[in-house]
Formats: sequence, structure tokens, C-alpha cells
Amino acid sequence: MNTEELSLNEMLKVRREKLAKLQEMGKDPFKIEKYDLTHHSKDIKDKFEELEGKEVSIAGRIMSKRIQGKAGFIDVQDQEGRIQSYVRKDRIGEEDYDLFVTYDIGDIVGIKGEVFQTKRGEISVKANEVTLLSKSLQILPEKFHGLKDLDLRYRQRYVDLIVNPEVKEAFLTRNKAIKAIKEYLDDRGFLEVDTPILNTIAGGASARPFITHHNTLDIDMYLRIANELYLKRLIVGGFEKVYEMGRMFRNEGMSIKHNPEYTAIELYQAYADYEDMMRITEEIVAYAAQKALGTTKINYQGTEIDLTPPWNRMSMQEAVKKYAGVDFDEIKTDEEAIEIAKQKGIEIKPEMTRGQVINDLFEEYAEEHLIQPTFITHHPVEVSPLAKRNPENPAITNRFEAFVNRWEIANAFSELNDPIDQRGRFMDQLRQRELGDDEAHMLDEDFLNALEVGLPPTGGLGIGIDRVMMLLTNSSSIRDVILFPTMKPIGDKKQD
Repeated sequence: MNTEELSLNEMLKVRREKLAKLQEMGKDPFKIEKYDLTHHSKDIKDKFEELEGKEVSIAGRIMSKRIQGKAGFIDVQDQEGRIQSYVRKDRIGEEDYDLFVTYDIGDIVGIKGEVFQTKRGEISVKANEVTLLSKSLQILPEKFHGLKDLDLRYRQRYVDLIVNPEVKEAFLTRNKAIKAIKEYLDDRGFLEVDTPILNTIAGGASARPFITHHNTLDIDMYLRIANELYLKRLIVGGFEKVYEMGRMFRNEGMSIKHNPEYTAIELYQAYADYEDMMRITEEIVAYAAQKALGTTKINYQGTEIDLTPPWNRMSMQEAVKKYAGVDFDEIKTDEEAIEIAKQKGIEIKPEMTRGQVINDLFEEYAEEHLIQPTFITHHPVEVSPLAKRNPENPAITNRFEAFVNRWEIANAFSELNDPIDQRGRFMDQLRQRELGDDEAHMLDEDFLNALEVGLPPTGGLGIGIDRVMMLLTNSSSIRDVILFPTMKPIGDKKQD
């Protein structure tokens, strides 16, 4: 054990000894159940003229401490910021002051005192009473940033929030944006609903699910990969506008923009189409940005991005022509398309079709160019098993994906409501599963039954909330906008 480790262990030991002494004196902080607050730090600073000379009660964590004989200063941090407190022996009493000087950085205290301004102009609280509310037995880091600490920051988010104020700001921005999204929908007559997270069939998206087991029923179940099929059932049942925001779970790779559990919103509107969903998408993202940031123009990692509607629009086939240099108006068969895929270095899959080649070329060559908000429309039917076909060209669907900063942030379409067509596409998905695609859709007979009861013409939209929040908070990783991201257990030597 090196000198630094010995020193750290000694400091931790001293903190426990201080606690033991307090307990012997009958002053165990952990027996305190409640402390009455009157103000937070920001309240006092914002209303100084009104509060000057008046008694307030504050509470928070000691973040710095400066003792000068019979008086000392501490900075106390609460949920709204920090404020200084001036503590004098002759004001709080000798016994309490002697205890006060033993308090450590990280301890949580309650302070009653008068609001005043120091000679240097700092708004502070002159303590009449200091109460130790919780003893910190760990040591806060002086600096908690940099690449070497990223892993620890995500694992110990509670420490990250204490010592990095900008982290808390990102989550406050997230909260404002989510409230704005719900406000936008609520004001337009959408009903917020809850649908099952535990499913007997993993449906509504092309993704690999997490599998669990229900002991009483003795059946395997799946954490939901999407809530689409349940929300459509509600449209069948007579609700005309519904939405749900919540956690989705996909047993897939992890990256700076992928976490196994993430937040998404899906909404469905009867008698609407994908064009209506396009309008909602651009309006709802712009509305969230305006409410959370006060602007629809953001700077993401040095790139200026304008979220102001209307956004650019381009069909997937047009994007492939522009960025991959392949005109699929001239390519009519699967065989021709596969030859093009080989020339372009695209992986050839069993029973690959022209539509799948278009989609793969788009992902390989076009996505990287979509920095400003752009709607990519009219996906091939083979990669859109739940979307309605385009009446003029049944090989494509009335679907779009919204891209910002090269990322897909939303997916929407005019919903397929033909149960016969839907069954055929599900059967095609089953064939894909049999060929080894474990992300292909499962067959959901109850959903097909719901379609046979009758789904009106419907527009549906899904938005990846975490990616939108990355943009609004200028965060480089999805882990920066999820309070407790998924992490490999410490000591697990398995490869990610």
C-alpha cells in the first residue's frame, strides 16, 4: 500500500472516530429525522434586499471550510447552488463551535441565521445555530472530471452531481424539455397512457429483446422493445390520440448513443398520416428546445444546428442517389441490386432484396451527411413491416426517419391497417428469423385480431428522447443524459 492510500485510509478512519465521539456525546446526526427549511441558496441571493437582516433556515452539504480562530466560513451547497455561511464562536456558543470546527467537507448541515452581505459583497448567512444532519464517511474528490474518471462518474452519479454543477444542469434541462414535450401533446388533445413493460411477445420494432421468466405462469417473457402494438390497440379501442413516454429495453450493443435501456416516446393519432407526424416531430423538438434553452438554434460540439421548422425532406432513394451515386430508378431487380451492393462493399445477406440494398446503401453512404435536421422518407417495404404502402408505388412505404447530427432521432409512418397485408409481412419477418435474423419481428396473433376488428387510418411516431437530450445539453455520450447508465460490474473481466 502506497503513502497516498495509507493517508486516505487514515482520513476515512478519522471520520468514523468523529462520528463515534458524537454518538458518545448523545449527538448522533443519524438520529435526526427532519429539518425545517425556509429558503434555498438561490432564493436568498435573488431576494437579498427583501431578506437582508431577517432570519432564514437553510440546509446542504459543506463544500469548503475556512477556520480563522474563533470564526469560520463554510460554503453550503443545496439543490439550487451554493451560499456562504459565517460562523462565530460567540454567536453559536463555545460547545457548538468546538464541534463545528471538526465538521468535514461533505458533511450535511442545517443553519439558522441572518442574511447579510460581507465587506467583499458576498451574500451570506450569519449563523445563529449550526446542526450536523448527516456525517459523510467518505471523502469527496477535489476534481472529478477528465477521461480517467469517466467510468467512476457514471458509476457514482451521486458524487458526480455533488462536485460537478454542470452535470446537474444537464438533467434540469432534460426535465424542462420532457415537460415541454408532454405539454405540447397534452395541449393538442393527446391522452397519456401506460402499457405493459413485460410482454409475452417482443413486438413493435426490429430489435433483440431481453428475456426473463415468470415463475407462477412458467413462461418466458420479454422486456418491451417498443410500445407500438399496444398503443395501436388503444386506437382500435376508440381513443383517437394517445402517447406514452417510458423506458424501452434492447439487448444490443452499447455506444456513445446506445444504452440497453433508454427513454422513448411513441404517439398515435387516428385519421392522420405520416405527413402529420412530420409536422409534429419538427414542432415538438423545436418546442422542447425553446422551452428548455430559450432558442431553437443550438451548438452541438462546435456545430451550429438549427432546429427551427420546417426541416429538410428527402426520399431514401434520392439520398442514395445523391450520396452513394446509385440511381435505383434504373435498377429494377433484386439480382441487379445485389451486384451493386457487392461493388459498394455492402454485406450480402441470405435472400437479400432490392429494398434491403437501398436501406443498407443509405446507412453506409448517406447518414453521415445528415447534420441539419432532415426527414428521410419512403423507406422500402422490406424494412418497414408496420408501415402503410405508398398508393402510387407499393414497393415503398409512407414512412420517415428524422435525422439530426447524423443520428436517427425519430421514426414514423402512416400505420399499416390492412390485416391481410400485415399478416403477410409478419410471415416474411418469421422467415427472416428462421434465416438467423434475431431482430426480426415475432408473429403477434392478438395484434392481427385487433387489426381485423378495425384500425382507422392512423399516423404513428416514435422519438428517441435520450438522443434529443444529448443535442439539447451538448452531451457527447448518451451516458451523460441518463442518470444511472448501464455499467459492467466492477471486477467483471468479460469483454464488453
